[in-house]
Amino acid sequence: MSPITVILAVAGYFALLALISFMASRGSDNATFFSGGKKMPWLLVAIATVGAPISGVTFISVPGMVAAKSHGYLQMALGFIAGYIVIAYVLVPLFYKKGLTSIYGYLGDRFGKKSYKSGAWIFFVSKMLGAAVRFFVVCSVLQILVFGPLGIPFELNVIATIALIWLYTSWGGVKSVIWTDVLKSVCLVGSVIMCIVLISSDLGMDLSSTISAVKDHESSQIFFFEDAMSSQYFWKQFIAGVFMVIAMTGLDQDMMQRNLACKDSSGSKKNMILSSVIQFFVIGLFLVLGTLLLLFMDHHGMSMPEKSDDIFGMVASHPSMPVILGIVFVVGLISAAYSAAGSALTSLTTSFSIDILGIDDKSEDSKSQKIRKSVHIMMTVIMGLVIIAFYHLSSDDAISAVYTLASYTYGPILGLFAYGLLSRSEVRDSLVPAVCIGAPLLAWFIQWWIKWTFGYETGFELLLLNAGLTMIGLKVTSILTKKGINPTKSNDYVKESV
Repeated sequence: MSPITVILAVAGYFALLALISFMASRGSDNATFFSGGKKMPWLLVAIATVGAPISGVTFISVPGMVAAKSHGYLQMALGFIAGYIVIAYVLVPLFYKKGLTSIYGYLGDRFGKKSYKSGAWIFFVSKMLGAAVRFFVVCSVLQILVFGPLGIPFELNVIATIALIWLYTSWGGVKSVIWTDVLKSVCLVGSVIMCIVLISSDLGMDLSSTISAVKDHESSQIFFFEDAMSSQYFWKQFIAGVFMVIAMTGLDQDMMQRNLACKDSSGSKKNMILSSVIQFFVIGLFLVLGTLLLLFMDHHGMSMPEKSDDIFGMVASHPSMPVILGIVFVVGLISAAYSAAGSALTSLTTSFSIDILGIDDKSEDSKSQKIRKSVHIMMTVIMGLVIIAFYHLSSDDAISAVYTLASYTYGPILGLFAYGLLSRSEVRDSLVPAVCIGAPLLAWFIQWWIKWTFGYETGFELLLLNAGLTMIGLKVTSILTKKGINPTKSNDYVKESV
């Protein structure tokens, strides 16, 4: 597949993306940017939410992971559904009742200003690093397929792609994100189905024989109940799925901004339940594609690459495959990447503007709009710089470390919300930032000690460990309060944003 073909595919997709964003952004204002005006139909948001958690990394990695982990990821996907039910019936009504645009406003109302700012800053750091790394991977693929062969440096690649994302998100904010996420969901599902059809055709299989071949392949195992010590053990995967989706969707401004754009709590609940079920089947399609990729490689005598993430790209660019498969691969990849990066930029702009700078999300004065637009540009520049820094400084270990960081940063957020919902106790607000910093540090030490002493590799348990330590720290501050050390809780948050 030539670089020109890739460029044309990217240009065609972006043209459609820009058109949809422009149409959706007509008459946009601050309320539209931050919350979609809370007028979005729940069914539309449900379709948009299907593809929302899927990034370019997911598009590449999930099919590849079948080689080592079979279809075990569906165990976690079942946990996702349970987690979405918790979000729909616990968090969504809470956020709507309080009329929140930024979900971290709950922390200010429950504990105080310091807690509120802590949640916002944790989200900012985690989302910026996570989004930058995910987009870095896609920029690297485009550098290999397009920019490198044309002699264009990586820095210009990043500047061009991040500028395109800034352009379409600047028009309509969350409203544009929802409509473009609908396009993303359609492109993702369509791309996976087309890849399945094209690979099956190459292998000379019809629908019936494809189903049989996937079912009979050794990689098609879904449930693992045999070894409780294994990371693939069902209950580990299921419980991890429940808490990961609560933390990384229900307590993530990026993910929740779509759901809070529905007209009411009832619509948001229906959106979350429906989208979680559809997501389960979409993940299943990705895993079926993964098994077909392995069958294709066996059929053509291809050697397994060092990294499973390379499998999809290797098959898509194989000489026996038609050019259309390469185009479908590129469109699926960029649809996942562009939408995820655009959504991250919008949520970062929303959180930084409302939570950290304290602007009124309902205000339409020229000063508020100017601040929001300036913050949006600043977020775009920072993300671009982080991506370029990864390119020059990163190694596989460094990238893995950033992903692991998400387990640390979402832990304190989960702990803060859990303590607020499960306990009626006050906390010493001035000590909350120290608790949010101390909990991950202590968790890191415990993780290191367990590995050094017992050789046990900590996985998704890190999230729960961090959350638990955060809750213990908050309880300690509560005890200090009961002993007469008055909390320094401030309700400045209420004055600033309600």
